[in-house]
Amino acid sequence: MGVTLRFVADQLVAPTDTDLQQASGDLLHALIAAPPRGCDVAAIVPSGDEHLASSFSGLREAQSVGLARRELAAAWQMGIAGTVGGGLIHSPSLMAPLVRHDRANRGDQTVVTLWTYDAWESKSSMSKTQRMWTRAMLKRAAKHADAIVVPTFALAEKLHDLHHFGERIRVIAGAAPSHFVVPSDGAARLRDLQIPATFAVVPIDGASRDDVETALVGASGAVTSDRDVVILGAAEGTEPQIADMAAAAGIPERHVHVRGALDAADRAAVMSQADVAVFAGSRVAWPWRLVEALRLGLPVVATDSNLHREVVSDGGLLVAAADLKDAVRRAVDEEAERLRVMSSDRGRAYSWQSAAEQVWQLHAEL
Repeated sequence: MGVTLRFVADQLVAPTDTDLQQASGDLLHALIAAPPRGCDVAAIVPSGDEHLASSFSGLREAQSVGLARRELAAAWQMGIAGTVGGGLIHSPSLMAPLVRHDRANRGDQTVVTLWTYDAWESKSSMSKTQRMWTRAMLKRAAKHADAIVVPTFALAEKLHDLHHFGERIRVIAGAAPSHFVVPSDGAARLRDLQIPATFAVVPIDGASRDDVETALVGASGAVTSDRDVVILGAAEGTEPQIADMAAAAGIPERHVHVRGALDAADRAAVMSQADVAVFAGSRVAWPWRLVEALRLGLPVVATDSNLHREVVSDGGLLVAAADLKDAVRRAVDEEAERLRVMSSDRGRAYSWQSAAEQVWQLHAEL
């Protein structure tokens, strides 16, 4: 008898985060593309979204649970599974029917995923409602999930120390979007976005104020080598504030270019032309933009941390915050070519195919 892995696909029809939406779709495609013999994949979707099946060739079916997304999230938070049923359930987020089930006799499994520890450590990156829901669902996962997937050992350590998952934590890294390549009209996109010819890029999506300030001080090292600084991911309405922070970091106004959140194609066009990408991070969260920089073979300079040591490894320069400025200067001058090779090599370590293989293996072991 065949085995069906049922994938919770709510992020694909009602996304709360564009990075998570893209990751969910890429992982689902990869799971469908390479199932073990005798296995296939179905999707669990909110009411009215059964059409999702037509978007994923090879998907067995899209099963509606009879509730719209908001009602479904509330029901699962209260422990009401509804019409989901049993079997193998995998969620790329904490959104899952986390209730008591019979793995020993029926083979039922529920596996969830946590990408960030922001609900406990970074109030600025999510709303109060999101934080409360995330905390409540992690409590349910601690009671009922057969495993919880996290993308890094740094996050696994947080869960191991502060929650009660024991040996149920599994580390499966994410990857850059499958279509994250330089678009054929990249030059036109750069003109439309008014991007300078030579520059350091500073992605700040979800970053704390302290991390933004640190990254900008570091990026000022590129200005001493006649580069501008392009800041990506500024929240709407914060552009003047970010420009003021850049000025305080020692970057002249004429060298600062602040842009908001860009889609993947625009982001790839901009980042591919940068001389260096600068990251300062205290968050314990999967660093989407950093992995995109590695995917493009872009020289990476980041503050030294457990997370960056794990994700970047030998693919870039990891330095203390006080040394970031000098490291950026070196990255755009004498070390540029070496860093491009190192970054490109490291970028190949992350793929959705590998993630899917590990997900299938996890469920087989359970």
